[in-house]
Amino acid sequence: MSDVVEVKDEVKKKRRKSEGRKSLGILLSLIILCAIISVLSPRFLTIDNLRNVTSQATVSAIVSIGLFLAILTGGIDLSVGSILALSIMMMGIFQVKMGINSFLSMLLCLGVGSLMGLINGLLLTKLKLPHPFISTMGTQKIARGLSLAVTAAAPISGFAVPVQFLGSRTIGPVPASVLLVIVLYVIMFLFLTHTATGRYIYAVGGNVEASRLSGINVDRVLCIVYTISGFMAALAGIVLVGRVNAAYPLAGQDYETDAIAAVIIGGSSFSGGVGKIYNTVIGVLIIAVLRNGLNLLNVDSAWQTVAIGVVIILAVYLDVIRQKKAVISK
Repeated sequence: MSDVVEVKDEVKKKRRKSEGRKSLGILLSLIILCAIISVLSPRFLTIDNLRNVTSQATVSAIVSIGLFLAILTGGIDLSVGSILALSIMMMGIFQVKMGINSFLSMLLCLGVGSLMGLINGLLLTKLKLPHPFISTMGTQKIARGLSLAVTAAAPISGFAVPVQFLGSRTIGPVPASVLLVIVLYVIMFLFLTHTATGRYIYAVGGNVEASRLSGINVDRVLCIVYTISGFMAALAGIVLVGRVNAAYPLAGQDYETDAIAAVIIGGSSFSGGVGKIYNTVIGVLIIAVLRNGLNLLNVDSAWQTVAIGVVIILAVYLDVIRQKKAVISK
């Protein structure tokens, strides 16, 4: 019996070392990228620019939490950008058009996002669709169409100060949006490591059938994951509205691709069950720094899109290599 315990302890130690090396590698990638851009553009390391990078990364960081959970279960959520747009357009209708209280309007915005996320989960679990790629691609189109239809594609501006707070205000020297991201990532880390539901999410991503046989309500876990993803998309939308003081129906376009890239760069695997939430925020910063650096170097926006596409392909390729190494080591 003691031999079995020793073997398990040894496996855990090796896993921790492997995870530690992975986290260090991701962090070093960010540091090297920052060093290269700072050499190419002296403006990069200025206080104003670094504050701008972190502020711009906050929306993507919040969206990436939902994508991280979806990918952790072996799924994906392509609808987050469209859910963001629909949620903020409804918030604009509630507050600006109907005169509803700002705080209630924000709660309703979060409710719309959560509801769309729950619908994603129900489509996947109740209709037994083969993969969330299908269900979330469908809701992506539905949510985007609704966001355009509710105001005939017209933007809404003139939000009250409470709505603008998270996107444009500071608490001391730190932007409120940055503090929000820190709090959200700490909460999500504790949720995944110290709650039964968090452990179930990892288990479902590792092996769905084994999770079912062990008594885990897989459908419930998946519905929770996609509801949280919708909630995070709506919350990111509130931060975005606070920054520009306007809601527009085409908001959130391509946010899902940046978030997917950030999650995979952060070491998560498309096969599910592998990933750490704190590495995801490093992945978000890598994408944000890359975009900012390309802007500082006056790279055309078309080539910036090409660069992000290359990064996504490389990130997925690295995931394939990691999976092969994991199989060989077993």
